[in-house]
Amino acid sequence: MNFKKQIIEKSKEAYQIYVPHLSIDTVIFGFNESELKVLLLKMNYNKQWFLPGGYVGKSESLDAAAQRILQNRAGVENIFLEEFGVFGELNRNESFFEDFDDDLWHKQRFISIGYYALVDYKNVEPKHDALSEACEWIDLTQLPDILLTMDHRMIIEKALLALREKMAYKPIGYNLLPEKFTLPELQKLYEVILGKELNRGNFYRKIKNTGILQKLDERKKGGAHKSPDLYSFHIENYNMLLKEGLSSW
Repeated sequence: MNFKKQIIEKSKEAYQIYVPHLSIDTVIFGFNESELKVLLLKMNYNKQWFLPGGYVGKSESLDAAAQRILQNRAGVENIFLEEFGVFGELNRNESFFEDFDDDLWHKQRFISIGYYALVDYKNVEPKHDALSEACEWIDLTQLPDILLTMDHRMIIEKALLALREKMAYKPIGYNLLPEKFTLPELQKLYEVILGKELNRGNFYRKIKNTGILQKLDERKKGGAHKSPDLYSFHIENYNMLLKEGLSSW
């Protein structure tokens, strides 16, 4: 079945299953090899890349719909997920389906709720569906060369801005780093998200003062230089600061 026939069939089903004019787009961030990545799909129809997204079931909450989309697209569940914006520009999706009849579900005007998720890159198994040919991690540095559909570039930019703002008063890293990590790895994560270099001494002092780290009695193996100490997050303190916010950061 070709793309157009698939879309038309899914349109008929959608009218029965989903809430009209409401959609969800998820920006799934992962961190690997010192790069911040975002999970994208490539559509069969026009080879454009787009964010994992979907619609809200008639008996489903927004958060539940977002979790379902994440599980279907990335095979992950019970992860950090936060709403960050609403997107409703005119013709944001109508023009994308201009080759279809006006009664197509996907061609109606949709207001999209944006969520961003922070996941451990190694725990994700990207999945593409029948309408897409690929589901891949793309480095943020590669985005200028990627043909993104609709307003998805702006959605990613807004998600990154929301993540940067969150870093000013909340801890991050637990969902993006492996269970054991080094301080240089944690600093690199902050630098990549913020888009700037940080003073090592100041960063180490500040991050240790938050109380969210616990030093392990082991070092990272390999490398030509002295093996750095390994750390993990103090989950109780981390969760407390997620609720109360940072006072000394």
